[in-house]
Amino acid sequence: MPLRAEDLPHVDAAALAGMIDPATTALVVVDIQVDFAAPHGLLGRYGVDLSPAAAAIDKCERLVAAARGAGATVALMRVVTRPETDSRALKTLMVRRGQPGGEAICRVADGGADYYRIFPEAGDIEIAKLLYDSFHGTDFDAQLRARGIRTLVICGLSTDCCVDQTARSAFHHDYDVFVVSDASAAYEPGLHESALSAMEKNCVLLTRTDAVVQAWPTGESA
Repeated sequence: MPLRAEDLPHVDAAALAGMIDPATTALVVVDIQVDFAAPHGLLGRYGVDLSPAAAAIDKCERLVAAARGAGATVALMRVVTRPETDSRALKTLMVRRGQPGGEAICRVADGGADYYRIFPEAGDIEIAKLLYDSFHGTDFDAQLRARGIRTLVICGLSTDCCVDQTARSAFHHDYDVFVVSDASAAYEPGLHESALSAMEKNCVLLTRTDAVVQAWPTGESA
């Protein structure tokens, strides 16, 4: 039987409320940007099915509203690239796969790196990264610690890549980490579920959008 996200252990709203105090928690929204999510972005132009991403973004929007209303920190991650900043290892990987030029995504010049549907507001943390891990080569950890953040609630795209790597890195940086399973998505069948399962076994607790919104009740009407 195929692995289903709903069959994995999840923290419910009653238990969650005591774990994600808005004063010490950040909602981390990963890579909701043009090339990963918009029909006119790179993946959309290549014909990738973006419906799972769109459904996850609907949930991310609810989470952002709840976080803002409850006074939790909102942190928006983006991949932001230019030809001169492309990773040597990534370029080599693409060449060896027979895909030279395949690393050219989320470019500043063509708008592929732009935010999509969810946009920063005053007081938010914004992180521009070159690859998958939101902590690598950025000041994300320093910004979180300056605000007294100890817990991260992570959502976004894609579950198997940047959500996964950011969650694992957060755990290695000694944060308590939650991944919102229905507010994250992948682009191929099975990847979302397998990534959630691997993270849950090793470094995160899973929860759902409704549970987070109930744990941050002032955000529901914000």
